[in-house]
Amino acid sequence: MGKIIAIANQKGGVGKTTTAINLAACLAVTNKRTLLVDIDPQANSTSGLGVHREQLRRSFYHTLILGDDIKSIIRETELSKLHLAPSDRNLAGAEIELIEFERRELRLREILQPVKADYDFLIIDCPPSLGLLTVNALAAADSVLVPVQCEYFALEGVSAIWDTLVRVRRTLNPNLSVEGFLLTMYDERTKLSAQVMSDLRDFLGGQVFETAIPRNVKLAEAPSHGKPIILYDIKSKGADSYLRLAKEVIGNGKKGLR
Repeated sequence: MGKIIAIANQKGGVGKTTTAINLAACLAVTNKRTLLVDIDPQANSTSGLGVHREQLRRSFYHTLILGDDIKSIIRETELSKLHLAPSDRNLAGAEIELIEFERRELRLREILQPVKADYDFLIIDCPPSLGLLTVNALAAADSVLVPVQCEYFALEGVSAIWDTLVRVRRTLNPNLSVEGFLLTMYDERTKLSAQVMSDLRDFLGGQVFETAIPRNVKLAEAPSHGKPIILYDIKSKGADSYLRLAKEVIGNGKKGLR
């Protein structure tokens, strides 16, 4: 039975989609069957794997709102072990449409159950908000991975997502665990990055991944080419960091969640 990991943070620009794409790809190249589920209406995980709007006849909207079988929308990628459930702009109105559904917070959990056994990992790329789509992801997930940008307001963002996790655990998903907090856009040349890392490790302890994702030009370029970093530049620091992160995530499964 696959492990569902939601990549979530209500702040935009923290490397959430970059992490979803590249963690999924790096899990796939370690021979783990992986499904990347894009539930962000911006569809950046979808385009970041080389799938564009004009290529889509169906997206996750058709599954979430119209009831299509999720297997009918899943697409192959350049990596044999990595599949994609794509998003498009239709999802922008999904939160309003979901209000009319019974058990609306559990819709995603029910959708993923039939394919959970087909994969080792299911990675959910959430919107940069704490709305109904993200709540669905947290209700469906076994764990949540929170990217945290190395900036001054990082701890404030952590507090907000932590409050949401507590509420979801209490009301929808008591088994939701923290996969880890991931430091992103780390710049070893600046005192600020070092200070944020130190503060987060003091505050969250072992829940912070050992791997930190550096600021890296190749990581920023790869999505415009529709490729994960390991296919765009395997020798880059970005590729190395996400491969190390994938090993940590695999290791979490062996030793139990944080």
